Amino acid sequence: MDHAVSWFATTFGNKISAEAVTFFVSLLPILECRGGLLLASMLKVNLLKAIPLVILGNILPIPFVLLFMRHILNFMRRFSFSRPLVEWLEKRAQNKSASLKRGEFWGLLLFVGIPLPGTGGWTGALVASLMEMDFKKAMLAISLGVLLATFIMSVLSYGLLGLLFH
Repeated sequence: MDHAVSWFATTFGNKISAEAVTFFVSLLPILECRGGLLLASMLKVNLLKAIPLVILGNILPIPFVLLFMRHILNFMRRFSFSRPLVEWLEKRAQNKSASLKRGEFWGLLLFVGIPLPGTGGWTGALVASLMEMDFKKAMLAISLGVLLATFIMSVLSYGLLGLLFH
């Protein structure tokens, strides 16, 4: 993730505002709020400006993922070139969903909220979609998870890591 964030910082950091790059990176799968906050820290965006940008950027695509992901995957499954990707995504989501089945809401919230590789709003939405979780319940759990991840990453990016790199 560090390489991708560094690439965004060097490629776009001088061309558009640091706040706009932060928001854009937060929209992207895998990077999400974690990458957005690391980038914001690198570009010296004030934490109080960065937090709403990364939260909004991370949450904005989630309703669309929840509503349309299964339809998109079913469409992609029709083509031989994209079928392996769909099967890989579904297998990965099913592996993640096994641990979420019992405490669906809290499991999804913690899955999204604890910043580990392969977790986050996008993956949480994919898992919730494949589990056919109630939209409102999934949206609330993912949103609260994004808030938790933002808090944890704020401490890491602007606190501990900020002390190391500034």
